[in-house]
Amino acid sequence: MYQLRFYTLRTAEALQDYATVHWPRHIPSLRAFGVTTHGIWTDHDADAHRLVALIAYPDGADPGEVTAAYMASPEFAADMRGFDIGNIVDVEEVLLDPAALSPLS
Repeated sequence: MYQLRFYTLRTAEALQDYATVHWPRHIPSLRAFGVTTHGIWTDHDADAHRLVALIAYPDGADPGEVTAAYMASPEFAADMRGFDIGNIVDVEEVLLDPAALSPLS
């Protein structure tokens, strides 16, 4: 199961820090929880202060349970060390299913 995650950051500086330091740390630590990161992007509109991530959960996994376990883990704490979590002002999650003829199906 795929998921798009949209993170809105308080400032351009917070977005830069999250996009270049902290989210890249998530990639190997999420892998330990079975989650594959397919990419991270920043919104083309510089005033949006938004990061977008495309991830995939293992077949049969409950995304909510995996996310909760990851966020309670020492790996997540290490990934976020030095980042003020208050700089994330919103997180949106959209679960996706590939269409029948999608190259990812």
